[in-house]
Amino acid sequence: MSAPMGMLHAMSHHGGQAPDVGAGTRRRVWAFASPYRNKVTGFVVTVVLTSVLGVIPPLLFREIIDGAIADADRRRLTVLGGLVVVAALAHALLSFLERWWSATIGEGVIFDLRVALFDHVQRLPLSFFTRTQTGALVSRLNNDVIGAQRALTGTLGTVVANAITGITTVVTMFLLEWRITLLALLLVPLFVLPARRVGSVVADITREGMNLNASMNATMTERFNVSGAQLVKLFGRHGDETAGFAARAGRVRDIGVRSALYSRMFLIALTLLGALGTAAVYWFGGSMAIDGSISIGTLASMGVLVAQLYGPLAQLTNARVDVLSAFVSFERVFEVLDAPNPVADAPDAVASMPGPGGIRISGLSFRYPGADEASVASLETESTPDEPGRLVLRGLDLEVAPGRMLGVVGPSGSGKSTLASLLTRLYDATEGSIEVDGQDVRRLTQASLRSRIGVVTQDAHLFHETIGDNLRFARPDATVEELDAACRAARILEVVQRLPDGYDTLVGERGYRLSGGEKQRLAIARLLLKDPDIVILDEATSHLDTENEALVQEALAEALAGRTSVVIAHRLSTIVGADEIVVLDEGRIAERGRHEELRGAGGLYADLWEGLVREEREGREQPAPRV
Repeated sequence: MSAPMGMLHAMSHHGGQAPDVGAGTRRRVWAFASPYRNKVTGFVVTVVLTSVLGVIPPLLFREIIDGAIADADRRRLTVLGGLVVVAALAHALLSFLERWWSATIGEGVIFDLRVALFDHVQRLPLSFFTRTQTGALVSRLNNDVIGAQRALTGTLGTVVANAITGITTVVTMFLLEWRITLLALLLVPLFVLPARRVGSVVADITREGMNLNASMNATMTERFNVSGAQLVKLFGRHGDETAGFAARAGRVRDIGVRSALYSRMFLIALTLLGALGTAAVYWFGGSMAIDGSISIGTLASMGVLVAQLYGPLAQLTNARVDVLSAFVSFERVFEVLDAPNPVADAPDAVASMPGPGGIRISGLSFRYPGADEASVASLETESTPDEPGRLVLRGLDLEVAPGRMLGVVGPSGSGKSTLASLLTRLYDATEGSIEVDGQDVRRLTQASLRSRIGVVTQDAHLFHETIGDNLRFARPDATVEELDAACRAARILEVVQRLPDGYDTLVGERGYRLSGGEKQRLAIARLLLKDPDIVILDEATSHLDTENEALVQEALAEALAGRTSVVIAHRLSTIVGADEIVVLDEGRIAERGRHEELRGAGGLYADLWEGLVREEREGREQPAPRV
């Protein structure tokens, strides 16, 4: 462990009264700092030189008083005064360099941590995001990292510089007058003891404040998007929402006041101790000077040096509190980095190469993972009751030949969308296997598998960016001509061309500036740009009116042509022409066959069909039967 890292390690350790800041957290912080060892070495060298220069002026003062002034030597006085100025300038230059080193190291560590955190969260399974509050997660990725950043970039230099300054000052004081030095050191334990209590309390306060800030972020994230704001307005809950938010904000306020008072009382205590120690040194040293045991110059030097000792000592003690607060931030960040990822590439995973796109499902059963398998408890508002062992899909056996269409229907909750998630490996099968072109998807890299599959869901997601940016999310290097071709095939080109800014039009958060049909057709255009081997449609027309459904159906026909497809449908118009239709019920395949065969079989499919036809006859505004 490098010298600066060792000092911070020691300061964060509380012996028998450690708060919940574990040794593992400290070791991981040091691991992130290890790539900067050369810079740390440069930093330490600079700090040593700065500290040595810091004790030179008091020694020069001694020579000025006892030598130049006592001997009335103006020339010597001028030379010594010039040396004081040179030492001060050199000290200032080295202090600037020291701050550059510490900032570079601290910011570098935070950069690596932030990128590692973002990358890890992106790769977590979908089950992590279904259980996690978005606002709390954003707070963890932003506020907690910034908290660690401020403490690390500012505290690293403070701790190391003041520690080395304190050591060089004590050595110099011993060389000048050991008795006064011992007197000054008698007060050192009084600097350390308050820090143990205050550091523990401040760490606890910091942790509670971060949790409350994360909770407020979660509330704002949910209430300040379009859907959340609309819901609050429609139910007239503005007052209740404000009251709930104010209660948490008030607690954060109280915590801030309490933390500020603890810090100020701590600083006042350290200042008083420093003043007491300085007075004791002057009293004892003055008595020695009166007795002739030491010179006036030595007393003056010791007075300057004791100030240089107590100043860094007070900062070191205060820095201990900052270190503990920093480790709370790191602890919360590492908690996310440690979130389990049950859906990861196997060590020997291979890339899935483009091919015909045949799908084989054998003995497939699935249950959703519990909180301990894919979640971080502190990012959930409340623990959600799990149903361990409850299978959502049970023993499915299916095969889709290349270029063929499989239709999937069934009552709500029968497992249709779960099947789509398993095909794209958003989850891994609990039992059985899924193969694409004869390869088990768990033996393929996720990136290569998903590059071959295109998905359109019932609620197509668009980022708060331009239409062009959203389309190019599928293929960043797509030309305008390629965008035009995809939009023409998706029956959306005329809509885009009528917009004043065309492809540069911002779509708004989640695409709220576009109608549902327009969003769906843009999603299909994005899929066409991706040009996948396999297409999965998950209720892609379930929320559309008659006019939009007709346009989307035309676009879907273009997207499905010549591709293997799995179409999960509510509206039978989407799958009446499927090569095979499977009916799921309670996670099992209840029926399978073609549309006419299933209608004539008199089973669940026929019952659903007849019930929906009856609804149409009763005048329900349904453009097609729903399942």
